[in-house]
Amino acid sequence: MAKRDYYEILGVGKSASAEEIKKAYRKVAMQHHPDRNPGDKAAEEKFKEAAEAYEILSDTDKKSQYDRYGHAGVSGNGRRSSGGMNMDDIFSNFGDIFGDDLFGSFFGGGGRGRSQRSHGVRGSNLRIKLKLNFGEIAKGVTKNIKVKKYVTCTSCGGSGAKDKGSIHTCSTCGGSGQMKRVQNTFLGQMQTVTTCPTCNGEGTTITSKCPACRGEGRVYGEETITVDIPAGVQEGMQLNISGKGNAGERGGISGDLIIVIEEEAHKELHREGLNVAYDLHISFMDAVFGSQIEVPTIDGRAKIKIPAGTQSGKIFRLKGKGFPAVNSYEKGDQLIHINIWTPQHLSSDEKAMLEKMSHSSNFKPQPDKNEKNFFDKVREMFS
Repeated sequence: MAKRDYYEILGVGKSASAEEIKKAYRKVAMQHHPDRNPGDKAAEEKFKEAAEAYEILSDTDKKSQYDRYGHAGVSGNGRRSSGGMNMDDIFSNFGDIFGDDLFGSFFGGGGRGRSQRSHGVRGSNLRIKLKLNFGEIAKGVTKNIKVKKYVTCTSCGGSGAKDKGSIHTCSTCGGSGQMKRVQNTFLGQMQTVTTCPTCNGEGTTITSKCPACRGEGRVYGEETITVDIPAGVQEGMQLNISGKGNAGERGGISGDLIIVIEEEAHKELHREGLNVAYDLHISFMDAVFGSQIEVPTIDGRAKIKIPAGTQSGKIFRLKGKGFPAVNSYEKGDQLIHINIWTPQHLSSDEKAMLEKMSHSSNFKPQPDKNEKNFFDKVREMFS
């Protein structure tokens, strides 16, 4: 099933401000919250869908990629991608949008509030470069990439503790990770919320650290990540894979993996937007008598017919032999620019024959009035 447009999910337009996007997400999330719709799988999926949309549209870089390339620009296999979003991650990332008082009043204090947010520290994002050749770009490709990064410690399962008995609820904050303070002012009572200084907001303390990771819950290692690259990507395009960056500390959610696309130069072709350009050099005789010549394309080779009397600068077009556009049925062409090769070293006999022919009227330049000039050809090439 095709993914729905993120703006449509939240009911906002592309010009919506950050605050409008936030309000729209809050409204949709409150409507479909699992605690308001117990046992309703459809509502739960809409709740996850809204969280995914907000995750992208609330991030300036991800929103920019989505606006340019659609879902392909922010696609990924992470745990927060569509269909695999973790509820704890949603509340950990976006619980602040609802507020404690709203959870208490709407859900009777028994819902998924801040007290059930994931513990630990979120992992940092990773940025890597991925070089693709023309064939991979044209058709799309699945890559298995080895990434050196922080991974979850297998000895403690990411908790950072030597064993389960070494993890205790923070006695200072009672496991909430926050300290609330009420002050009486001339304006009335004011409540302030600060991070618990004892557990640094994690809600738990560790009495005995895991010896393998020294209490971090993660170690430096390597992970092989499978990435689906859509057809038509371009140099500099970024793909975000949620949850595949550095593992978080002590059970914190992982950061994102940002893949920056690089194009590997082709030996004979060069890219011009969706089009592919090729400079074809032909002999004077091929231009005069015509010929059939094989030229390279992205996916192999193709024969083209050179009509008799072809002029230098002529551009032939192979329809649909260029690159596809991301998230579109549009496809570019291959443009073949004809160059007539002029011999630079002639024998005396060859010179004599050419000098004899040069006096013929057929060898005098007689440009066709209907022939496009250089500037028209350039405009056509890049149109």
